[in-house]
Amino acid sequence: MLVKDLKSRAAIEEIELEIVSKGEPRAFASEKGEGTVCNCAAKDKKGVEVSLTLWNDQIDQANEGDKVKITEGWCSEFRGSLQVSTGKKGKMEIVK
Repeated sequence: MLVKDLKSRAAIEEIELEIVSKGEPRAFASEKGEGTVCNCAAKDKKGVEVSLTLWNDQIDQANEGDKVKITEGWCSEFRGSLQVSTGKKGKMEIVK
């Protein structure tokens, strides 16, 4: 899948992205729990960028320049921009 194929509020079967930049992690708390979240800019193999959200342990696993594969992920929209994350059931792995 490529960034151009993403749809807001839709499942992502599989997408590979390269992390272009990584923001500062920040703590969050909600009714469902608490943890850490980090927003990144990432691009697909065509060079099209999208926001990538990393949660908790994922933050330490991925760095700028890494290629990641998201399977069974989720695409959402925030302030008019699409965001990719693993969602509730998805997985992220570093692609060597």
